[in-house]
Amino acid sequence: MMQLLTKKDLLSLEQYAENRDQIRADAIATKLLRNVYLGEHINFMFENLETVKYQIQEMLRIEKIFEPSEIQDELDVYTPLIPDGHNLKATMMIQYDDVEQRKEALANMIGIEKKIYFQVKGADKVYPICNEDLDRETDDKTSSVHFVRFEFTSAMVKDFINGSEVVFGSEHPAYQMEMILTSAQQKTLSKDFDL
Repeated sequence: MMQLLTKKDLLSLEQYAENRDQIRADAIATKLLRNVYLGEHINFMFENLETVKYQIQEMLRIEKIFEPSEIQDELDVYTPLIPDGHNLKATMMIQYDDVEQRKEALANMIGIEKKIYFQVKGADKVYPICNEDLDRETDDKTSSVHFVRFEFTSAMVKDFINGSEVVFGSEHPAYQMEMILTSAQQKTLSKDFDL
């Protein structure tokens, strides 16, 4: 069951400022465990309650938001990124340092977000539901950032948690890639599931 964040779960701007160094260090450590690179150029930040809470606190700090209605607006934007027990949710980032190379890649990778998959050993591939907030590509290129949600069956969740091999890959013609999640990655992402 997705844990909803509410205003009472957040620190005031002053409290956050006083504790930010430690909160930031904890958030970075959490994010490192939840970052999964699919090849050299696509990074997935698998979100959870802690990463989303940190993102909201940072937005409130940067924008100096303290009005209750504006805080609720931020909660409404970011809370849907928290997994709800039978799925994994991620921010997918296509990353190229060279600007021209990035432009070419984004033009060649239209639709890539729909070609990413998980496959728990012995089960069908699970493709994501993508960009539920808005369309993130044009006829000429895809966006460098996508929001993806992978929905798993109960049997897949059980096998995922119990350590069955999990393959993560891309079938897009411009970016064909496949990897097996490490045991550390699998253990970390397993915490997003409820049995």
